[in-house]
Amino acid sequence: MPIRQSLSKSDIQVSYLEWNQGKEPLLLLHGLADNAVVWSSLGDYLAAEYYIVAPDMRGHGESSKPETDYSFESAIADLEALMDRLGWSKAHVVAHSWSGKLACIWAKQNPARLRSLILVDPIFIWKIPNFFKLTFPLLYRVLPFLKGMGPFASLEQAEVQARKLNQYQDWNCLQQQVFQAGIEQKADGSWGSKFTIAARDRIFEEVMRVPGLTVTIDTPTLFIQPEKGVNRQQWQLKPYKTHLTNLDICQVPGNHWAFLTESQAFNSTVAAFLKRHS
Repeated sequence: MPIRQSLSKSDIQVSYLEWNQGKEPLLLLHGLADNAVVWSSLGDYLAAEYYIVAPDMRGHGESSKPETDYSFESAIADLEALMDRLGWSKAHVVAHSWSGKLACIWAKQNPARLRSLILVDPIFIWKIPNFFKLTFPLLYRVLPFLKGMGPFASLEQAEVQARKLNQYQDWNCLQQQVFQAGIEQKADGSWGSKFTIAARDRIFEEVMRVPGLTVTIDTPTLFIQPEKGVNRQQWQLKPYKTHLTNLDICQVPGNHWAFLTESQAFNSTVAAFLKRHS
């Protein structure tokens, strides 16, 4: 079982889960509107061999939720401060969805910190035209992973909505734990996500502004492509094939959240790649 820890920075607190049985550093980065608990199955699976840390990214989970600063630079600074606290010069990095773009930017800016990179169905890798911002209000209403933000009149109502979402399609024990870790009662008595509106808005603005892949990166990389994920077409894979010179692509069963819906196949895929690069 992981231990909940916290890193105090000058601007925020970074909360994280830690499995410290193994020795080789492994950093697990969740996607937008999720939290570190999504990695519980993978963390338990790999704990004997790796020293694993899964942070709640700023604006998420138990970490601080500033009103304004959600730049990629600040998120990367959080991760490097966490690695420095742990005494890690470099680490294997697993990054899902939005944090996949963050990890690519990190690998470009400071490749020495990443021993290998596993991109789990990453999204928004391109720079997005400014006019696309006009669609944000619609996206906030229709994107499945944002439908759980609330507000909801009760915890029961929030759970009813959660059970309709793809990441909770089986409503198993792990999925219930992830849901519970990401929901809270607000000051007015309503229930909603710990992921804040300020974080949502600022992260989307940053994703639109900054391209993810612009130069050649030779970090050993695995692209995990779920069969029902968002990256199903060759044109979506082209930027990764173009810029990542040491790239493997592997299909796994499941949807965008394969680590929650098909955890056994997902975990073994990650373990096999890490073993080759450890």
